[in-house]
Amino acid sequence: MSTDGGSGEPWAALLKEVSRSFHLTLRVLPRSVRRPIGLAYLLARATDTVADASSLPVALRRRTLESLRARILDPAAPALPLEPFQAEVPDITPGERRLMVRLPGALDALDRTQAWEKSRIRSVLETITGGQILDLERFGDLQPGTGPRVVVALPDAAALDDYTWRVAGCVGEFWTHLCRGRLFPEARIDESAFLADGIRLGKGLQLINILRDLPKDLQAGRCYLPQDELARVGLEPADLRDPAVEPRLRPIHDAWRRQAESHLEAGWQYVRRIPADQRRVRLACAWPILIGLRTLDRLREPGILDPARRVKVSRSEVRGILWATVWRLPFPGAWDGLFEAHRRAGR
Repeated sequence: MSTDGGSGEPWAALLKEVSRSFHLTLRVLPRSVRRPIGLAYLLARATDTVADASSLPVALRRRTLESLRARILDPAAPALPLEPFQAEVPDITPGERRLMVRLPGALDALDRTQAWEKSRIRSVLETITGGQILDLERFGDLQPGTGPRVVVALPDAAALDDYTWRVAGCVGEFWTHLCRGRLFPEARIDESAFLADGIRLGKGLQLINILRDLPKDLQAGRCYLPQDELARVGLEPADLRDPAVEPRLRPIHDAWRRQAESHLEAGWQYVRRIPADQRRVRLACAWPILIGLRTLDRLREPGILDPARRVKVSRSEVRGILWATVWRLPFPGAWDGLFEAHRRAGR
């Protein structure tokens, strides 16, 4: 599987199929980091496909995840039993099936990757797969036969923060090390603050996904909002399947929405720390932040527990965000104020 940059690449159509918007971010990145970041994304997307294939047995998914993690870390690991994930099953999309068919090629590409980049990719995927396996341990036994009212929640805020680190905060760390090392190693930057803000950016984007997908997760028996916080307002996780409890849930939901916004604000500080001549990297980081802000605006509206409601930023709004960032990029004052301007516009 080739993951070199440029239009018309073999991976480009596949990446677009299996990502909501990340293909836009990847295409704007400089070529020197586009390939390793794209490869890491495709491998992470494959492990996510395995973890989320709820129509397949939990034991099979866990074994496959463990085997896939072993193969990522060691090219001598045994061959993977991928056939069940390459077949037509209800919860694997055609794009995901194509990804699973081409997964051996992606693993071969990882083996051929330069040593430093390969080490970074392996490290982030080890953390991500660890989080996915933990998710299966928590929620994997929630099969349809367990009853319509069974919902399992994370126990507390620490568990939710740990989850967002495992599946997304570590990606911010990976992205930071890779871009810093390959693109601006000599730039004078507060390393610890830069890395911390990159991690918070990843956590914030994942927290937005959790809040947006809350009704869908509840239907599957999963609740990422902390159980102890629900208990303090007299709610059980299964109660959240009833949209009528939204007023009681709102204080908890709004608090986590504000936490996500705070993470995005840290992410904008991260963008501002990126050297001004790294325009492509700035754009690649700014787009998900501003799209995330727009998503948070939608989550202020009623209906956060309605499974029929789809919280989504329109294509026209995405185009507007792209244009707003591109024309402001050469003007430091206009660029620095983008986050606050978008935040005010949504209130």
